[in-house]
Amino acid sequence: MAELWLTALLSEQASSLGTIDTYTDDIETYLTWLAKQGLTLFDVRREDVTAYLGSLIERGFAEATLAKKRSVVRNLHRFMVAEGHSTSDPTTLLEPMKRRRALPLVLSMKEVDQLLDTAHARAADTSTTPFQHASFARRAALFETLYASGMRVSEAVNLPWKAFRSDARMLYVRGKGDKERLVPMHARAVEAIMRWRKAVAAYGVASEKWVFHAVRDASKPLTRISALEDVKQAALDAGLRRPALLSPHKLRHAFATHLLANGADLRVIQEMLGHADLGSTEIYTHVDISRRQRMVLDLHPLGDSGEELRD
Repeated sequence: MAELWLTALLSEQASSLGTIDTYTDDIETYLTWLAKQGLTLFDVRREDVTAYLGSLIERGFAEATLAKKRSVVRNLHRFMVAEGHSTSDPTTLLEPMKRRRALPLVLSMKEVDQLLDTAHARAADTSTTPFQHASFARRAALFETLYASGMRVSEAVNLPWKAFRSDARMLYVRGKGDKERLVPMHARAVEAIMRWRKAVAAYGVASEKWVFHAVRDASKPLTRISALEDVKQAALDAGLRRPALLSPHKLRHAFATHLLANGADLRVIQEMLGHADLGSTEIYTHVDISRRQRMVLDLHPLGDSGEELRD
């Protein structure tokens, strides 16, 4: 029966061979479980499907994987009914899976300090070539700017030099939908930018067009790919967790989460991030709550006991 469904997918719906292979693995998992229960596809009841899905949860499958395996089971039984091989579908009354909104990986304040300190240490290394010195100085300036302002990396790399002032503590940036907004500029970020300008001028290149630009060509803005590579390399140098998952956008996440953790108003954060609606910003309230929950589980005396904390 399972083979008939897979054949129908391949011939009638033009599913790729890769998809068929994945579905085959999922079906084999399901059929193996049924066999251990002494069941065939024609014996399955709703409670059996529920028990099967429960067994997958116990095995620790990720939500996305669970959703896919559940979909395979449902589509297989629907096929059996549609083709007249079964009179009832045991998956009809299954509760829909509630997918949790994914929380972004957020750097702690300590981790941000590690990243920035590492970037500044490389920029201060006098043993490097003028080109390397300028490149490392730009890296430190970019990181400071992203964390101080909450800018998107696309906004930072396209920041025109005319928009920057060394005495300014707020900066106009042009974001999505060509909308302008004010973002904060900490003194550390301003100082880092001035050091980057001095270093790239010493190399013999300076741009009057871009704040962040290619070291060898002042006419070209820094690319997002280069910014991504800089973050990953600096995260690796700093010994941060999961450096492969880090990106310039994580500094934007850190900006918002750390502000919220220190009492900033959510609507003010929304304005600084340039979010069109508050719902996009509210993800950071969930991140902050999640971080607090982990802290309690890790640090509270009952954290390892398995007991629930009560109001």
